[in-house]
This record gives sequence, structure tokens and C-alpha cells, in this order.
Amino acid sequence: MSKFFLRWMDSWSGDVKTQTVQPDSPSKDSKIQWLRISPFILLHLAVFAVFWVGVSKFAVLFMLGFYLIRMFAITAFFHRYLSHKTFQTSRIVQFIFILIGTMSAQRGPLWWAAHHRYHHRFTDTEQDPHSSTQGFWYSHIGWFLNDHNFKIRKEVVKDWLKYPELVWLDRFSLPVVLLTAVAIYGLGEWLAVTYPQLETTGPQLLVWGFVISTVLLIHATLCINSLAHLYGSRDFDTTDQSRNNFFLSIITLGEGWHNNHHYYAGSTRQGFYWWQIDVTYYVLKILSWLGLVWALKPVPARIYTASRRNNTLLQLETKKLKKEDCL
Repeated sequence: MSKFFLRWMDSWSGDVKTQTVQPDSPSKDSKIQWLRISPFILLHLAVFAVFWVGVSKFAVLFMLGFYLIRMFAITAFFHRYLSHKTFQTSRIVQFIFILIGTMSAQRGPLWWAAHHRYHHRFTDTEQDPHSSTQGFWYSHIGWFLNDHNFKIRKEVVKDWLKYPELVWLDRFSLPVVLLTAVAIYGLGEWLAVTYPQLETTGPQLLVWGFVISTVLLIHATLCINSLAHLYGSRDFDTTDQSRNNFFLSIITLGEGWHNNHHYYAGSTRQGFYWWQIDVTYYVLKILSWLGLVWALKPVPARIYTASRRNNTLLQLETKKLKKEDCL
């Protein structure tokens, strides 16, 4: 039990070799580590406390606001910054937004980025941590419940290991999440006394502002691993099953343009066209005007050319099939 407690508090605890995915690691161990993931299970069960704490307008607005700011931290800084380095920022801004992302209960930032880089390296193959070929359940949630994918792939994030503050956040991501929950509870209790007209309390704000908000955030993010490889359009010819999905792009602030991203992951922008809503990119653009981020990488002209070529070929192929049907 003490071993699991240590791994909850410090995900790097234990022998270094046991905490790093080795090149000669065996194939995925899909056995679920029930004791280790018990905090994840408890988080989901806590959603039912909503029937006890009730609801208020402030609690719902807080839930949405906390969802959005953490989703931005995940999509902009965990994904487009840590995983793909599509823009640059200062060390202070880097820490602030990666701290906010760590509050999302999606493990540590380096663990997140390492597995995502591995996903791009081996997309939809046996070595992909959450390959869509393993089925919806595994690609959505099953992949991180096993012990194999609990370990951080340090070999692919060596560029970030030089920042001790990021290593600290990666090691102690669960304590950060727990402190976040305590702070939200405290805020609710303070508001109940100071601003009773808001009709909220500590337990209510904890359930709506942290529990429900976090569960929604986790599964919206995981949908990119699962649903974005099953449903949607394929505007680019990739070797994987990535799809562009408008609905997912809305709830993840732009991550739903997944086929675009897998065709060219080096761009800050994932909605390549003006009609492809990419809120994360819009916010990053505003932050660049303020000097908080810079060197946003654009979509190269050759990418648009490739898309037009693919669309033309698709139209020609469709006309050909219709003509053959008429014969």
C-alpha cells in the first residue's frame, strides 16, 4: 500500500528504470492497475454528489470558466508547446500555464508530452500508446489504466528535463490537483460568508467547479485520442485514421482538426482554414500581440496546395465512380 501511496504523491518514486519505458519493453500490458487508479475512479464517483450539493448560477459559471482556462492550458501549452514546440514563450509564462494544465488531472506535463510525441511517432500502430486499432475503449481510456503507460517516456522529452520546475510539476502532479480542489472548496466557503447572494458553498463549488469540470475536461481531451480517429472528414491523405471533427474542435478549443494536425503537426494553428474554428490559436495570437508568446509557426503554403490536390483527386474519383454506375 505504501508503494502505491508514494506513486500517487510522486510519480517518479522508486527505481529509475521502473519509472521509464525502456526500448526493450515488452508489448503493452493491458492489465488494469485498479489500486493505482483509485483516485481517478473516486473523481468520477464524486460527480454524483451533485444531487446533495445542489446548483447555483455562480457554480455553473465557475465550472465553465475553469474548464475553458484549463483546456486552453492543455491544448496550447501541453500540446502545441511542450509536445510540438510550435511557438516560444518566457520561462515565467511557461510555468504559469503548465501549472494550470497540471491542475487538469491529466498526469504530469512531461508524461503528457512524452506519450503524445510517441503517439505521433507510431500513430495507429502497435507501438502507439493509444492506437485506435485497439478499439474505442482502449484508445479513449484503457491505455493509461495499465502499468506500462504509467511510466514516463523520458527518452523523448530530454529537451524539457533541464527545467527543474517542469520536472517538479511532473513528479507531483497529484498533490497539485489535490491542492487545487482544496483551494476551490475554500473559495466556496469564503463566498458563502462574504457574498451569500451568490448562493454557493464550499461543497457545491468543489463538486461543480472542480469535480464536474475536471471530468468533462478529461473526457473531452480523451475524445481526440478515440473519436477523432473514428468520426469526421479526412481532408488530407495520412497513413493513420485521424479525422477532422467540428464538434470536437468546439469542446477542445480547436483540437478537433485532427487530420490537419496529423498531416502537419508543426503549425501553431490546427484549423488551417478560416472556417475551421481554432480558439486556442486565436488566444495565442492575442497573447503574441501582448508579447507573452512569440514565433508562432504558420501553416506552409505547400500544405494548402496538398489539400487542394487531394480535393481535386477526390472530385475526379467521385465523378469517375458516378460515370461507371451509369454504364
